[in-house]
Amino acid sequence: METEIQQFIIYLHNIKNTSTNTELSYQRDLLKFRRYFAQIGIADVSMISESSLKDYISFLEKSKLSAATVSRNIASIKAYYHYLQEKGLIQNDISDVLKAPKIEKKLPDILSSDEVVKLLEQPKSSSEKEIRDKAMLELLYATGIRVTELISLKISDVNLSVGFILCRDANKERIIPFGKEAKKALKDYIENVRRSHEQIIDNVNVDSVVFAGFDKDQEANADRIIHTFQEPAQHRLRY
Repeated sequence: METEIQQFIIYLHNIKNTSTNTELSYQRDLLKFRRYFAQIGIADVSMISESSLKDYISFLEKSKLSAATVSRNIASIKAYYHYLQEKGLIQNDISDVLKAPKIEKKLPDILSSDEVVKLLEQPKSSSEKEIRDKAMLELLYATGIRVTELISLKISDVNLSVGFILCRDANKERIIPFGKEAKKALKDYIENVRRSHEQIIDNVNVDSVVFAGFDKDQEANADRIIHTFQEPAQHRLRY
């Protein structure tokens, strides 16, 4: 069985152009699969029955693996059996009998009103850094955008006079309004802090990001800023 598994991994690499991580994941799952059946005296994959295949999944579940891990193992087995049947190495694909376990979806925690107030009040001083951080947090709270969207937001995406931002991804554009507190913080940052560093931040052309750093050669590490102020909120801002 080990030879067939290695051939399958080579097939994934050469024909399916899978990533190294994907190949390692398949290989790890299938070698564990092989070891289990070797221990019960089955070395040929064609000798595995539907019931013994189900027994293997039960074994994984009893090993206290998460539902997601068991599901991944099932996906690996199904892909392997599909390959074996396609190559004529087995007659029937018995992996069809396997059903992935239901993965529990937990609702995300949300911030209480008091936690929101504490989060937004954290940047307290009037330093340039604190003004920038305040604008970041106010905009996150007002719009509900992701941290990754905040980091990539450009000057041309912000309409201060009307009070909205434009968020883009591969499939759509979203116009998202923001209120007076976010507008005040953002205006304070752009007009009183960012503009004073125009020459350093690539002359603030319309394509430059809003929350650029003040270093000559790099933008601010917004991720680090968000993590710093996110700590009291128990890491519940969206990424």
